[in-house]
Amino acid sequence: MEDIRVKELKEKIERGEQFVLIDVREPYENQEFNVGGQLIPLGMLPSHLEKLAQHKGEEIVLYCRSGNRSGVAKQLMERAGYTKVRNLLGGMLDWVDTFGTTK
Repeated sequence: MEDIRVKELKEKIERGEQFVLIDVREPYENQEFNVGGQLIPLGMLPSHLEKLAQHKGEEIVLYCRSGNRSGVAKQLMERAGYTKVRNLLGGMLDWVDTFGTTK
């Protein structure tokens, strides 16, 4: 599935669209600033795939600091059979540059 940019993600959140939002950063990064995603650090993601299986057919948006770790997470999830996975391009760095630190 095509990746997503911060403006589109912000609009989806504001419209209350249904999708799964996952933060693959480390806990300290999530505590500093996040946009409401479920925290599953990249290193923990493989052990969480079974728990996320109920969302296999749903849209899943992954984010991290810059888009690199979430890109790796997207590949991992796609290899596990998840078909609607999107990476937030530019990650939280781009979000903060575009909107500041508020949702």
